Amino acid sequence: MKIGIFGSKNQIEKQNLIKRLFDKLISREAEIYVDEPFYQYLVQVLEFSPPVTGVLSGDEFDLDIALSVGGDGAFLRTAARINKQDIPILGINTGRLGFLADIGSNEIEEMLDQLFKNYYKIEERTQLRLITEEHIYTGYNYALNEVAILKQDTSSMLTIHATVNDEYLASYQADGLVIATPTGSTAYSLSVNGPIIVPDSNTLVISPVAPHSLNVRPLVINDTSVIALTVESRSKFFLVSLDGRSEAFPAGTPLTISKADHTTKVIKPYNHTFYKILRDKLMWGTDVRM
Repeated sequence: MKIGIFGSKNQIEKQNLIKRLFDKLISREAEIYVDEPFYQYLVQVLEFSPPVTGVLSGDEFDLDIALSVGGDGAFLRTAARINKQDIPILGINTGRLGFLADIGSNEIEEMLDQLFKNYYKIEERTQLRLITEEHIYTGYNYALNEVAILKQDTSSMLTIHATVNDEYLASYQADGLVIATPTGSTAYSLSVNGPIIVPDSNTLVISPVAPHSLNVRPLVINDTSVIALTVESRSKFFLVSLDGRSEAFPAGTPLTISKADHTTKVIKPYNHTFYKILRDKLMWGTDVRM
């Protein structure tokens, strides 16, 4: 089995876990490939030089499975690196909460054994696509969690004119606007009072950030919808953030956001359901006084 390993660079306290991961893969005689930035981090910072089959430096990978080592941020970066390639990703959590990277340190060996037995499920997660005229956005224009429109460097709010399927929706006066997938409903969208959405619901949610009008609320729409936005800003610029990757845009730049034509494939053990994750991560049904 060809396995690629991608990871974050803040894992000083997780060295033993990382070494356990490599030891297990080596014992299963896997072909191990490591993303070049993560490999340099392992060698130069952690002083750990695992035997690998190769180092991944380009944009195309011949892999069976990708392992993301870190938190949900590392998982999002891995998804961006995988891009449109049909490679499922397993998230190994060395961070904090971990909705995407939800395999804990006590589950690593068991989960890897299940991988080699092909005993796991694959969930296909919706991505969003951002389209700008003349390709003004220069980065990877897809997002697994959300596309966020945000004010840049002023206390003045934005005015964001939104249409859905060519029908005028609203002009949001707010600090920003978050368009999230079901996967992203437990991320930034949740922090601005957006609803939690099950991953297979075929919906998107539009949530204002600190809206000026208290009667403006998050809106759930069908994921076949096309959202068009134009932004007014006193500072003449605003930020567009895709899963945390931000670029500044001049005010008035038209933006179009729609469902991407490809998905991110997420590996989950059979006993990890979305409702179980809500109970475990958000402590639903738990008496916090106990």
